[in-house]
Amino acid sequence: MKPFMDENFLLRTECAQKLYHDYAEDMPVLDYHCHINPQEIAEDRQFSNITEVWLGGDHYKWRQMRSNGVDEYYITGDAPAREKFQKWAETLEKLIGNPLYHWSHLELKRYFGYEGHLSGETAEEVWQLCNEKLKTPQMSVRGLIKQSGVTLICTTDDPVDTLEWHEKIKADDSFDVQVLPAWRPDKAINVEAPIFADYIKKLEAVSGICLKTFDDLKKAIANRMDYFNQRGCRVSDHGLDYVMYVPASDAEIEAVFQKGLSGDSLTFTEIAKYKTAFILFLAGEYHRLNWVMQLHYGCKRNNNGAMFAKLGPDTGYDCINNYAPADQLTDFLNNLVTADKLPKTILYSLNPNDNAVIGTVTGCFQDSSAVGKLQHGSAWWFNDHKVGMAEQMTSLANLGMLSNFVGMLTDSRSFLSYTRHEYFRRILCDLIGGWVENGEYPYDEKALERIVKGICYNNAVAYFGFDL
Repeated sequence: MKPFMDENFLLRTECAQKLYHDYAEDMPVLDYHCHINPQEIAEDRQFSNITEVWLGGDHYKWRQMRSNGVDEYYITGDAPAREKFQKWAETLEKLIGNPLYHWSHLELKRYFGYEGHLSGETAEEVWQLCNEKLKTPQMSVRGLIKQSGVTLICTTDDPVDTLEWHEKIKADDSFDVQVLPAWRPDKAINVEAPIFADYIKKLEAVSGICLKTFDDLKKAIANRMDYFNQRGCRVSDHGLDYVMYVPASDAEIEAVFQKGLSGDSLTFTEIAKYKTAFILFLAGEYHRLNWVMQLHYGCKRNNNGAMFAKLGPDTGYDCINNYAPADQLTDFLNNLVTADKLPKTILYSLNPNDNAVIGTVTGCFQDSSAVGKLQHGSAWWFNDHKVGMAEQMTSLANLGMLSNFVGMLTDSRSFLSYTRHEYFRRILCDLIGGWVENGEYPYDEKALERIVKGICYNNAVAYFGFDL
């Protein structure tokens, strides 16, 4: 029986162990997509207890606590921090086979030096240990980032954001990790949302452009993109139901925009036409600015209406969607490549059944303007577990070029989530090491080193064009 999470955790072969310990383990971390708050980095927040770090905003954990019958009072309610932690500890010990078990214990090992396992019985011991450690300077937000080997972070930022916290971080010579904005224009795209008209007013105010028509909106968006670009933004991100392609005339798009401003109800087709036109415009601007376009899709959000009314979005009530028409995705990309406006693009589907579709679609649009111009993004959200990561990388290897993969991202709101890169790297090295041990790839140390280091870090640096 192997020890619990020892130095060769998840590394089943001698080759896998060598690849990880010699090449992957000490590579830096480039977190090109996350949801952490730049204000907390600028102010170098110090957490007062482990519950703040672990359970504040972590809907992964909230879902499992609900599955364990824990009352909402101990999850998002006003229960004391120690009691919330106890409920999480009692839940965690049941999560055999769940990535949260691995992630949580990697975090306890790497940041707190805890070698045991957290359960209801050990909760007090872990609570005391972690809270004492959190008082030390190296456990501040910046300290956690530095000790994690992070060189660059891309946050997620709305077009109306002032980016003031990014500017404060950049001006602070005492912190040498780059924190760059990433463009997330979902509120301008979601014409059907009740907040659309109010959001357009905010965009009007920050851009200084009167937004009466769809053309005005495009001018304001381009204005804000230039503002972001001047402050180091090199990547955009979109949260879509699916990648749609329903072309329409300018007059049709204008009519939908006006209905959105008035708060009128819109049909499914009208919404698709507006979003198609808008995202095609945005993609052309990304191409102009040499930004990377990330498209996250395949999620059905806010499914529990009663809890959405109480807690709002991003609280653990989302699921995988199975509607992602390949013909529309392909036609969308074809429109852009025909107009010579296709930017570097990363496609992520929350539905693992879309892996093969993405693998074959991306192959249709690669060219010499960039290595791996279209990417099959890392296993996302409900898929960033051992099986999901291995399946995504295996599919990419089968249908594309795993060696050019830009690798892992945290997609997290937690400053302890960088151990997910370690988790990913162990799975990567186990996968490649298994192929080598099985005689499916030669034991060429130089080639293997380039592949592993590339996927862990170097490919992303080159792909995004970051100055590191």
